Amino acid sequence: MTNELLSKARATLAGSLVAAMAFAGSAAHAQTISGGESYEPTIWIDPDGCEHWVMDDGIEGYMDLKVDRQGMPTCHPVQTCAVMNSDQLFGTGRSAISATGRKHLADFFATAGATAYTIIGHTDSRGSDEYNMKLSANRANTVAGIAKQAGVRVADVRGYGERMPIASNATAAGMQKNRRVEIICIK
Repeated sequence: MTNELLSKARATLAGSLVAAMAFAGSAAHAQTISGGESYEPTIWIDPDGCEHWVMDDGIEGYMDLKVDRQGMPTCHPVQTCAVMNSDQLFGTGRSAISATGRKHLADFFATAGATAYTIIGHTDSRGSDEYNMKLSANRANTVAGIAKQAGVRVADVRGYGERMPIASNATAAGMQKNRRVEIICIK
């Protein structure tokens, strides 16, 4: 008698699951086209390398952490794979990259083999904080544009200005080290 009850319970549960999946599929489809709105379901990788489900229509959206079957976040290893001195890529106070710099970056992105990249711009302490924040963000965006042209995915673009130095800004050598673009590889 117990086996018979178990079989009926399994059959009922399986039927309910199929119905729920069919309903969820039709509800999701209706959500994407209701009222002429278009939702774009994507996976966004945060700067820590963790994946998030994202639905966005440009005005409002929904995001949730993507987890594996054990309920653990789906994350990728993250490492700094390149630090490029800004003096080699940009003119003083500029965010345009030379042709040589563009080729160097395009070659890098073509061979680095990461799933996605985070691009971070930095400056030395000359100039105002506002100016340095804008300059570092513009430089990071320029490098990110080259990455996108190379067909790779850019997870995030940040400009930190003078706020995260790796050397002293009291010397010319230290200031040169602080003028950099970091490329973080998410593998």
